[in-house]
Amino acid sequence: MIQQIRIAVVKVYLGLSIILSVSCPLSMAQIGDTAKTRIALDSETIADIAANVGPAVVNIEVVEKSAIQLGNMPAYNVPFGKFQFFFNGQPVDPNNLKNNPKMPRYENHNTGSGVIIRNDGYILTNAHVVRGATKIKVTLHDKKTYDGNVIGLDSFSDLAVVKIEANNLIAAKLGVSDNLRPGEFVVAIGSPLGFDHTVTFGIISAVGRTITDVNNGNVNFIQTDAAINPGNSGGPLLNLHGEVIGINTAIQANAQNIGFSIPIDVAKTVSADLIENKHIARPWLGIVMQEMNDTLAKSLGVPNESSGVFVSEVMENSPAQSSGIDRGDIIKKIDGIDITTPKNIQDVVRAHKINDVLNFYVIRNRTGKAIAVKIGQYPDKVNSANETDQPKPEGN
Repeated sequence: MIQQIRIAVVKVYLGLSIILSVSCPLSMAQIGDTAKTRIALDSETIADIAANVGPAVVNIEVVEKSAIQLGNMPAYNVPFGKFQFFFNGQPVDPNNLKNNPKMPRYENHNTGSGVIIRNDGYILTNAHVVRGATKIKVTLHDKKTYDGNVIGLDSFSDLAVVKIEANNLIAAKLGVSDNLRPGEFVVAIGSPLGFDHTVTFGIISAVGRTITDVNNGNVNFIQTDAAINPGNSGGPLLNLHGEVIGINTAIQANAQNIGFSIPIDVAKTVSADLIENKHIARPWLGIVMQEMNDTLAKSLGVPNESSGVFVSEVMENSPAQSSGIDRGDIIKKIDGIDITTPKNIQDVVRAHKINDVLNFYVIRNRTGKAIAVKIGQYPDKVNSANETDQPKPEGN
């Protein structure tokens, strides 16, 4: 039986009572139970959290090498005849500058954040922070620096684990995220724009957010108004007990104070698998979906009351593409199950294994069509048929 514990602690400052509801650490006898407590917020609360958790937050500097692009050089065939073309003393092919191995390359430096999850040097961060890195430098709270190595990377969840050769580090305490509620206070720590160990404060704005522009909606995010900026990615979102409840991942580029964090319950499972070098195999179709509505139905020339899920994009080399799913199809049923939302499709696919076959019934050009789709494995990088990178809220 789960015992609910509610304790009210109220303090008054200048006549103002402030009561907060946050998750309470559990005793050994309470493991597996869910508890809530109410604590008072004073002028030292956030500073204490920053002081206690700060040593577990790191700055991650990533070096990527890219080919130098010559904007004034022709990108099409030009008859240079017997002439050779040189750049910086190196011969290059003017018709293939980007892929020429002799073309000089420059270093691109980016910064992100991370959180130490084990005292023997394991650090949790975002996959997009370290993907493609040729060199990783990790800077601790005490300014010590270490070379980092990517132990594992999971594009599906946008999580990665980096290892540094260090011991007796201060590791953050990981909380739980399945009982979070909008309105709870949270703290973010990270390195926005390279300003390491920046502390911001806000609330949980929403839970269970599905953001299709980030990971194709694979993870239901925590939304927060705590200030998050480029460089915060990979840093922790904390409750008022200083426990990590999320990994800050992205912000909405055209708005203010709309940030998204991966729930720590997801991150704990993924990071454990990555550390143990387990291969995380996930089923995948490879389609971008949109729920049918009256406006879309009208534009497609189908009845307004039409239900189903519209396929707005098919990923290149995906199971959907090889099975014959086309852009513009309206998915009505899968294995006889009525489909009305993209989540319906995600739930059906995730309930099956790789190589299982699903029977789709779609509407194409106002005609019903049955298609058998063999589920594939989620790849390291997903590209659509028409563009190499999907738009994402700013982060990193």
